[in-house]
Amino acid sequence: MSRTLTADDARQALTGHLTAKGDAIFAKYGPTIGWSELERILVDRSFVRYPCAVVFAAEPLQPGEFAHPVPRGEQAQDGFDLYVHPAFESQRDRVPYLVLYQLVVVNYGDLASPDDAETFGAAALGLTKQAYYEAVCCLADEVTACDSEAPSPGLRPS
Repeated sequence: MSRTLTADDARQALTGHLTAKGDAIFAKYGPTIGWSELERILVDRSFVRYPCAVVFAAEPLQPGEFAHPVPRGEQAQDGFDLYVHPAFESQRDRVPYLVLYQLVVVNYGDLASPDDAETFGAAALGLTKQAYYEAVCCLADEVTACDSEAPSPGLRPS
């Protein structure tokens, strides 16, 4: 007798996969992941499925948004530009927190949720999920202070 997989089963499998990938990043590039480690992660196809480059620019970010991946073409294989709010250009040691959050969109597209981003980022940085969440919220608050009107930061709804 075979068991039918549920949406909850799929969600749990994805969470396990994201945790394992994050743990593998931490093991390979940690214990401290700064700008130079992030650059190496972005070209490591075992962790980032498609070519990615960090671009420090407010366009095309929405007000209050700290980062967002933008496809370079019609196909994911064309790669992504990971736009990061220019407030962080002089704080490159903090950029991995923001980029790791967005890499779930690059790797998993519409399947990615904010919870998935937190799971992956926390594991990759060797943090608890709560500590990573708090760090990302603090960084997002910095963007909010830079922008006049700011909706909730994070992953954009599809």
